[in-house]
Amino acid sequence: MSAAPSDADARRAAPPVLVYPDGSLTPPPMDLYARAAATAQAVADVIVPPRDAAAIEVPAGSILRLGCPEGPQVGDLNLFALNDLSERFYSGKTRALHGTHVSTGDRLWSCFPHLRPMATIIADSLSWYGIDADGGSVHDVIGTRCDPYTHHLLSGEDYDRCCHSNLTRALAAHAGLAPEEAERHVHDVLNVFMCTGFSRDAGRYFMKASPVRAGDHLDLFAEVDLLAVMSACPGGDCGQEHSSDRAACHPLGMTVLRPEAGMLEGWESPARNGYAGGHGL
Repeated sequence: MSAAPSDADARRAAPPVLVYPDGSLTPPPMDLYARAAATAQAVADVIVPPRDAAAIEVPAGSILRLGCPEGPQVGDLNLFALNDLSERFYSGKTRALHGTHVSTGDRLWSCFPHLRPMATIIADSLSWYGIDADGGSVHDVIGTRCDPYTHHLLSGEDYDRCCHSNLTRALAAHAGLAPEEAERHVHDVLNVFMCTGFSRDAGRYFMKASPVRAGDHLDLFAEVDLLAVMSACPGGDCGQEHSSDRAACHPLGMTVLRPEAGMLEGWESPARNGYAGGHGL
């Protein structure tokens, strides 16, 4: 470790400045979404098997319910614009705009050059959890997804049921893509139900047993036509390990709910970001 300068304390005492202060974003119309959700009925659903993934199409103006039907289980979620796989969820910008973990009222943003809300979280049965004494919270946008490359790097073993591989298989099957093409579209995830944080002593990424229980759910309002692909993580509740066949795992559910006609009067799907795209050239 290098020697501290004489003004080290003064440097450390610089006040933090929020990069995107509260109020920077136009708030979503949560009252409108709540009224629409109260009338919504299920029109499609899929079960995500343990250590596997599944896909479902979600029309704009619908609600995607991510549910835990049986026992403690976390999921890794990818979102795509339904007709353009190049527009996908951007976890890094979502983290910068909202925080390391997301909940009701936060939005899930798409990548450049689109940068628009893909979905808005309108209900979260785990919002009570908050931030615990370890600095942990649920639904993180800081982890990437468990993957076979890191697993091989650390263990020397091949394991094909990591979330990255699960997402690749499910996207390939749903979109009719070769696995190597599908893999290029798989991206950093929303870790649904996962409880994570950074250690206070060294800033290391940690996970702990998720507080999710049967009946818990996270509801997303689809701002654009979506393709949702979710993996039921091989780590189960991620209380001990992931990327193995040893953890107890359970299925997850994805349900599309459609509000009654007329309940979204005045709402419009957001347009692509307005930047002209010149980049100074």
